[in-house]
Amino acid sequence: MLRRVLAAAPPPPVVDWLIGLCVLFEVGSGLVSFTVGTPDGAWLFWLHTTVGLTLVGLLVFKLLRVRHRITGRVSWDRQTPLSVLMAFLAVCSLATGVFWTLGGNVPIWGWTTLNLHVGLGLLLVPLLFVHLRARFRTPRATDLDRRAALRTSALFVSGAVAWRATEAADRLLGGASRRFTGSKPTGDLYDTQTEGGGFPVTSWVADDPDPVDREEWSLTVTGLVEDELDLPYEAVGPERSQRALLDCTSGWYTVQEWRGVRVGDLLDSAGLDSGARYVRFTSVTGYRWSLPVAEARDALLATHVGDRRLSHGHGAPARLVAPGRRGFQWVKWVERVEVRRDPDPAQWVVTLISGFD
Repeated sequence: MLRRVLAAAPPPPVVDWLIGLCVLFEVGSGLVSFTVGTPDGAWLFWLHTTVGLTLVGLLVFKLLRVRHRITGRVSWDRQTPLSVLMAFLAVCSLATGVFWTLGGNVPIWGWTTLNLHVGLGLLLVPLLFVHLRARFRTPRATDLDRRAALRTSALFVSGAVAWRATEAADRLLGGASRRFTGSKPTGDLYDTQTEGGGFPVTSWVADDPDPVDREEWSLTVTGLVEDELDLPYEAVGPERSQRALLDCTSGWYTVQEWRGVRVGDLLDSAGLDSGARYVRFTSVTGYRWSLPVAEARDALLATHVGDRRLSHGHGAPARLVAPGRRGFQWVKWVERVEVRRDPDPAQWVVTLISGFD
């Protein structure tokens, strides 16, 4: 049986290279998927899943081929423990991804199974480069023949079929309420919060400020505007209502009725300069995110969710509500709205360091 399985595998150097490429693609596509919140980007999630399931088959070929080298310690060298660790992390990352896809979730220290899947995948990248440095082999011309191409293609087709099978299994197991992003309704993950919204309180990386006093807080609108604004809490009150879906990269989503001030109304009050192209929203922690002016106009600075004021954990006094964006882009504790000519590439760095003392 093992011989038949190995006979169906592409040549060993091709398998090794495909594993490396698949891992890099999975990490890259997974990170990019964090920014995709609308159905027109669903193809990226489908491709991510297909390549991940293809990687399962490649790892089976790889582990069967080197099983004697692993089980017989006499043949171990300095790189073997690293290889074993890589295989373990890869299997765990794939297993948690499939488990999540099939509707499972076992939170560990506040991490959902999806968070664990992402973390394990990121750990693989530096180990992969160390492994390649020691085991690097370029496929020979004879390895890249028609038979190898057909076997490789068959693997990817099998991955696509397996993806469709997991989708069907997910529906049978009651996972039809999952979004294309993999996120599930909050009730499937956590106990609901009763203060200021029945959905989880989560913050990106280290953002965890002290509660903000509404009486002392104000919202500044500055930058490329004709008249700068400095508004107290009462002036940002719930003038508008907007129903919007918040999809968090932790793996949950919620649909809420948000109330606050429309960003477009703020911009009209301040008056835009002719060079205005982007609007940057900055938190009391220094966290920030920018939106094109046209998109920002339809966003909301929410002070309420439903009929209740936002709680501190949900971003009080005001948080950004940006439909179609993922949760980490909905800036909490907003104190500054700045109209700019250029985008802000440094915001990606700030997402990793804001909140750290």
